[in-house]
Amino acid sequence: MTELSKILEAILFVAGEPVQIAAVAAALEVTELEVSAAADALASEYDYNRRGICLKRFGSHIQLSTRADYAPQIEKLLQPIQKQSLSQAALETLAVVAYKQPVTRLDIEAVRGVKCDYSVQSLVNKGLIEEVGRKETLGRPILYGTTDTFLSHFGLTTLDDLPKPPEAEKSGEEPLVT
Repeated sequence: MTELSKILEAILFVAGEPVQIAAVAAALEVTELEVSAAADALASEYDYNRRGICLKRFGSHIQLSTRADYAPQIEKLLQPIQKQSLSQAALETLAVVAYKQPVTRLDIEAVRGVKCDYSVQSLVNKGLIEEVGRKETLGRPILYGTTDTFLSHFGLTTLDDLPKPPEAEKSGEEPLVT
């Protein structure tokens, strides 16, 4: 393991939260490629030795996490408080944003057939979606897209990891992720 990998491990351990690769590179005065290589080396070592921790990537962020295989034993001891789950309306709204982004609130409502102000605001407050720009049309409505927190929450590395929607699987089309 390289010295940079050891330093990265210490940084990720202390941070606890996902850390941007670019921020680590800037702080350590190395390239993002070097940080990515160090992260890959750490991930390989953790996986090869089936360590209790693993390294996860969420877009441009990396984070140390416990290995999912050991969740039952961890829960036995720590008995974590259940996270509040997303409502059905919020999940539907999130799915529309994930698959059709960038998307406006009106676009979401057209797909869902109901108003979605509360769901959109709730997802923004939870950091799962964010404003990604304005549509070049009358009124310049806000465009929404998913965040790295969304990727982390659902255990995805990139949007390409999203499952194909059922209608896309039947027709052999690619998902509408841009």
